[in-house]
Amino acid sequence: MRAHTPRPGERALDALFVRRLIADRFPRWAGLPLTAVASAGTSNVMYRLGEDMVVRLPRTAGAAGDVAKEHTWLPRLAPLLPVAVPEPLGRGAPAEGWPWPWSVYRWLDGENPAVGTIGDSDRLAEDLAGFVVALHSVDPAGGPASYRCEPLAARDAETRKAIAELRGAVDAPAATALWEEALRAPAPAGPPVWIHADLQPGNVLVAGGRLGAVIDFGCLGLGDPAVDLIAAWYVLRAGAREVFRAALGTDETTWTRGRGWALSIALIELLHYRDRNPYMATVARHVLHELLHAHAVGPNRPSPTG
Repeated sequence: MRAHTPRPGERALDALFVRRLIADRFPRWAGLPLTAVASAGTSNVMYRLGEDMVVRLPRTAGAAGDVAKEHTWLPRLAPLLPVAVPEPLGRGAPAEGWPWPWSVYRWLDGENPAVGTIGDSDRLAEDLAGFVVALHSVDPAGGPASYRCEPLAARDAETRKAIAELRGAVDAPAATALWEEALRAPAPAGPPVWIHADLQPGNVLVAGGRLGAVIDFGCLGLGDPAVDLIAAWYVLRAGAREVFRAALGTDETTWTRGRGWALSIALIELLHYRDRNPYMATVARHVLHELLHAHAVGPNRPSPTG
């Protein structure tokens, strides 16, 4: 994890500036302690406000566009989900030279899971499956399209470009074979469902090996349920994936599409972040290793390591 580092052309943030924003919009909270939250996130900057709140400021126009969606839908979804999700407490307007809306949420305790090192991963797998099942079961009426609502085929050119440009860093023939297998999988049989669409280590909080909260709903919306299966490779160790799959009751077609989503996202993230964000690049490399190793070994073949 790392603290906020401004990108070229991005407004530098510090506690004094954020405190002025708070004093202007929420004077009742102006005197509370304010501490920067270290994060490898790419969309928002966060400051802990007092003991039980967090200020979240978008770093891009795209992330700023998610503020209204989260304030609208998270309070409606929260009572229907088995774990905590961010609770909006206040919405700030552009001010003090900050160009976008921003938010104050209730603070959620827990830690992001270390990549590939979850201790009690079977229980976490069951918890994750419970969250996914509950979210997918919410009435989709009126929901917006997810950030990742497109069919896998729409990602074909960008995914193949990433494979080509990562040649040498990634087993290109293996990645291509896995991608083409995902493209052959039939499209979802049912209508779109609510999906989180970004179940990565940085977006889940664990405590004692259990799922405590799911955060960052910027990609939230309606889409293919297979998108949320990326958690199998992004969050869980190999031994817990079948626990996750069994708890979901996922069929082979949906699992294959989910594997394709994880592959495409990881390839594109590695290409984009390998020289920009070491944490995100590490996560992407781990996912690609898990995907390509599991595919090479197969469900009925012995692992080369025994």
